[in-house]
Amino acid sequence: MLIRWRRAAPVALALVLVPALPVQADEVRGSQQKVIDTLALPQAWRVTKGKGVTVAVLDSGVDPDHRDLAGSVIVGKDFTEGANPPGVAPRQLHGTYMASLIAGHGHGPEGGEGVIGVAPEARLLSVRVILEDEEKGFGAFNSDERFENVVANGIRYAVDRGADVINMSISKELATKEERAAVRYAISKGVVLVAAAGNDGAGKKGANGFAPYSYPAAFPGVISVAATDQGARRASFSNDNPSVTVAAPGVDILGAGPGDEYWVGRGTSQASALVSGVAALVKSKYPKLSPALVAQALTAGAVRGTRGGYDTGTGFGVVNASRSLSTAARLAKHTHVAATAQNPDQALGPGPADPIQIVRRDRRHIALYGAIALAGALGAALSVGAIVLVVKRARRTYSYDDA
Repeated sequence: MLIRWRRAAPVALALVLVPALPVQADEVRGSQQKVIDTLALPQAWRVTKGKGVTVAVLDSGVDPDHRDLAGSVIVGKDFTEGANPPGVAPRQLHGTYMASLIAGHGHGPEGGEGVIGVAPEARLLSVRVILEDEEKGFGAFNSDERFENVVANGIRYAVDRGADVINMSISKELATKEERAAVRYAISKGVVLVAAAGNDGAGKKGANGFAPYSYPAAFPGVISVAATDQGARRASFSNDNPSVTVAAPGVDILGAGPGDEYWVGRGTSQASALVSGVAALVKSKYPKLSPALVAQALTAGAVRGTRGGYDTGTGFGVVNASRSLSTAARLAKHTHVAATAQNPDQALGPGPADPIQIVRRDRRHIALYGAIALAGALGAALSVGAIVLVVKRARRTYSYDDA
């Protein structure tokens, strides 16, 4: 499932959430086991579970009272305020679902029941920037210009409130300069941005042979996430284009819903949330790692398909939390900026340096001096030849006199 919007507002829920029948808590965890194993989470959790990291969920809102999320959610600003009629509460379905995949901690003895997220010890910052299409204010939100920059504003808000990772399981067809500027601002502050690649992969391809690009996923610097099926192949609905960075499971994914419910769904939304969780694990262990190096850890640690390398369906492969942490350990030993004696940190801008000497090339003088040099060389050669000739004559004269 993926929330999409035109201009800045949603138009539909892509694919359908199927509410699960009441199940026992151990059945919930059992339904997650395939994803847990695919992402190699048991091995990664021996290193970190995301403590100390805040993941902002830019979505439809998160239920902070769900038993699998209680105590982990900071309720942030609602940028959609005024779209719904007075007294109508947000449904918070999609946002709660995504939040549980990122940082659900389960409940019961030792958290052994319910949904476990990729980074169960991470904090969540809920930032409401979207309405679900069932909400009464959906139409107004979709058409009112005052909501046009909600996502850009939400990104800046999350950055300024200490988010380390921002998950955006949302999609639109056109980019705006405000969103691009907000992405640039987040990256400049060291924040990792993750977004869903989109669910239009099963439709008609564009003139370039690819599925349409989706924003904010297609912005440079954003980790664009595709969805895979249970066979680790690109899911038929997942967008196939060169914006895709990595992939994660996105078919029949179980997560939490408002009011202690559980839901099953499919989409690049779920895949994006899972990758945000892996990014949170990396940032927890290596907090100073830049967004570019976090992305490199995810791509280098991903499990490639049978063809290996990169492809536009699954990017550099399916994320693997354990391998990403191992790669991050190597990357953390290096810096992404070059240091010099005059400027220890190039991120601060150019430092003091000696004046640069400019050399002016005068072709006429070069030709003149070249001719003089050539003449000198010729003269030297003639002189050597004359000396050799004189020596030979002297030798002949000496031999004749001696006779």
